[in-house]
Amino acid sequence: MYIPTLDLPLMWESLPFLLTGLSYTLGIAVASFLIGNVLGLLLTFLGMLDNPWLRGIVRGYLSFLRGVPALVLLFLLYFGLPVQLPALTAAIICFSLTSSAFIGEIYRGSIAGVDRGQWDAAYALGLSFSKTLRLIILPQAFRISVPALSNVAMDLLKGTSLAAMITIPDIFQKAKIVGGRTFDYMSMYVLVAIIYWLLCIGIEAIQHRLEQRFAARFESRKN
Repeated sequence: MYIPTLDLPLMWESLPFLLTGLSYTLGIAVASFLIGNVLGLLLTFLGMLDNPWLRGIVRGYLSFLRGVPALVLLFLLYFGLPVQLPALTAAIICFSLTSSAFIGEIYRGSIAGVDRGQWDAAYALGLSFSKTLRLIILPQAFRISVPALSNVAMDLLKGTSLAAMITIPDIFQKAKIVGGRTFDYMSMYVLVAIIYWLLCIGIEAIQHRLEQRFAARFESRKN
């Protein structure tokens, strides 16, 4: 009977090879998160317009992309289109679209969480809707949304492991290669799990730093 064990020397020797895929993992995650934020903000603004047809399209977009598994969308973009997209392009498009749906809902809820009196005070000072949103509402909404955005960033980082399914040489794909060569998938998957865990700890540290910075700024303005 096969009893899985951890081969610590193999894990240590294989670590540099796995880390060669880190640029793909981080590159896909960062690019998708940034693009997803831009699309999410755009969706939030479009959903605020007084146009029922446009709001319906936005709601349909958000509902569809939040309900479709990322792997299905990834395969659709890579295998299902009449034109073959590069694997890296397909991955970034997939994760940008899926993250934009969740980020759009986060920003919508965060803007709704800003006190209505902030809008009234800005209008009383003669600010336009766009200036009120950009100068008054969005900074407060972003402070509210930091914890939720960090969750999206962590889910996005972990989700990039799906890119290995379309042959992108990220850290998970590198782990599969070593596991197939040594027949020790247990050690490789534990190692890649530790790497993802450490990366998520880094995101948590950034979140904590941002929360402290916003809290300090809020207290200084309050005083």
